[in-house]
Amino acid sequence: MENPSQEDIISIVNSIFNVSDFTKTEFSLEFGIEDKDFKLKFEDLARKLENMSYVCKLEKMDDGKLYVIIQKFSPKKQRRWMNTSWTPRIMFAIVISFVMIDGYYRTSGTNSIVEIGDPLEMAAVYTLSLLGILGIHELGHIIAAKAHGLKTTWPYFIPGLPVIGIPTFGAFIQSRGLTINREILFDVAIAGPVAGLAIAVIVSVYGAYTAPVLDQEVAAGLFAEGGLIEWDQGEPLLMTASLALFGKGGAGTEIIMTPIMFAAWIGFLITFLNLLPAWQLDGGHMARTLLGSKLHRYATFGSMGILVLLNYWLMAILILVLSSRNPSASPLDDVSPLSKSRKLVYIGIIGLAVLCAPLPSNFLPSLLP
Repeated sequence: MENPSQEDIISIVNSIFNVSDFTKTEFSLEFGIEDKDFKLKFEDLARKLENMSYVCKLEKMDDGKLYVIIQKFSPKKQRRWMNTSWTPRIMFAIVISFVMIDGYYRTSGTNSIVEIGDPLEMAAVYTLSLLGILGIHELGHIIAAKAHGLKTTWPYFIPGLPVIGIPTFGAFIQSRGLTINREILFDVAIAGPVAGLAIAVIVSVYGAYTAPVLDQEVAAGLFAEGGLIEWDQGEPLLMTASLALFGKGGAGTEIIMTPIMFAAWIGFLITFLNLLPAWQLDGGHMARTLLGSKLHRYATFGSMGILVLLNYWLMAILILVLSSRNPSASPLDDVSPLSKSRKLVYIGIIGLAVLCAPLPSNFLPSLLP
């Protein structure tokens, strides 16, 4: 049905729902429905209408009555540079080169203290580790989206600042379909961080296993000479656990931050940031499905406060600016509640965020009596 008439739309709605009343306005068709099991029916309607260039929204009025509101829409045109298949490929190639350069530099610097391997070979392992974490993260989103019938773009990898900072600022995908209900939004959001974290843990364990350990006296001499710089960017509890697994990280020793360990650290950092219940981050989408729009706004402010406490001011400011310009994602069916199992899973997500947080070295001691 290429150009369905309003009569066709009305017929489709009546074939799915038990319609109690109908209102036609200048820009929309509004159907009052009596169905109690409306969730799957609405999902079916939304998918049918999307193919006809119509969009429907489910709203609950003050009197508790449900309305399906249908409007015509024109597909949003993407920016030309994002609409070509070459853009994500070029960005990926740039990121690979940046990560390789960063890995080569970091390996050479580490080799000046203790030999860890050929710079080019270590750079390749570093690149595989870091882009493996980011790539699997995005693949998790893509698989979850396809499971729910959503089309997405290929991942866009964002170049960073090699050598002087981090070589990539992560990656993102764009959905080319409508998010119908809270559970779909939750499932797509959670799949990325969980998948990426699994790889980050593997990289962290391998990095901890291969990380050189210096005696405290030797390290003190290198600190004094300027050959060794103290790491002050915080350490995730999962990284601490990886080191403890091999008996490393105890008093009287200094662990060298190798490129592999740095890749794991970036993976944990990106996972932590994504799990924050802020704005349109993955954790923000999850929090939005559970808390609703008003409480989600407070959760965004709370997340910015956490970032400030961890001395990540720039990220806090970025979230503030972006959240003021673009509202949180809103599913078409914002009435159906999140399932109980997903609510329980979200408790675990909060725990994972804590385990991935870059905690200052004096954070845990400060909590002890």
